[in-house]
Amino acid sequence: MTTIVIKIGGGEGIELGPILDEFSELVKSGVRAVLVHGGSHETNLVSEQLGHPPTFIKSPSGHESRRTDRTTLEIFEMVYCGKTNKGIVEHLQTRGVNALGLSGIDGGLWKGKRKGAIRAVDDEGRTTIIRDDLSGKVESCDAALINLLLDSGRTPVLTPPALAVDGDDPGKSVAINVDADRAAAITAAALGADELLLLSNVPGVLADPSDRSTLIASTAEAGIDAVREAAGGRMKNKVLAAEEALNGGVKRSVIGSANGENPIAAARAGAGTVFEPTANPA
Repeated sequence: MTTIVIKIGGGEGIELGPILDEFSELVKSGVRAVLVHGGSHETNLVSEQLGHPPTFIKSPSGHESRRTDRTTLEIFEMVYCGKTNKGIVEHLQTRGVNALGLSGIDGGLWKGKRKGAIRAVDDEGRTTIIRDDLSGKVESCDAALINLLLDSGRTPVLTPPALAVDGDDPGKSVAINVDADRAAAITAAALGADELLLLSNVPGVLADPSDRSTLIASTAEAGIDAVREAAGGRMKNKVLAAEEALNGGVKRSVIGSANGENPIAAARAGAGTVFEPTANPA
């Protein structure tokens, strides 16, 4: 039976309704499907409304992440685990899918390591070290828990944060903000999934980010180095996720659009940037 992990981004301009309707039909067709979602745009809006505006960190290599202090993490959980997750579960339930929403901390579903120190580059090019950030990376996924849900007819709807050991107190666990694309990749690898689809408000990796006609269709044609070089900002994380899934045994990854007509079917048919194991991982 086919197993697919689909990550729907939380950026501005994504219409959730149509893609959730398509996801519902996919589940009802018999596919073992797991949905992972973000909520970044809504988190930004709520953060502004609560008087704690979002700030972002750029690493020396160009990767961008949310600066996560304790207040930001609480807002993050309100939006990701609350409003967004339960809104998706409600929508799927009304479409006849027995969805069950979990965050990565529930049941220790996603475990990782909190970053002890983060190198960040400011607008003037200076590098600083941040030591109190509540962020990290998912390193393991409890596939047995997900399979238990799937085998019982439930459809998992998963979202950050993840769980980590607190570096300041090894006997204590702490929630950490993690990249949902890379969490989806770890999940797909743990499940031995056939496909990982990373769907957001862009059509894939663009050679020129300002020109959608410059879409790179596949790593097989362009080469993985060209795809890595073209990826900037948040797209760097998606490319990393797509590669990590393949390295973990997933047969195919696609970075594509969450909008348009039947975006899941389109991505499965190759619309977007396709990553396949035949690409050189060097």
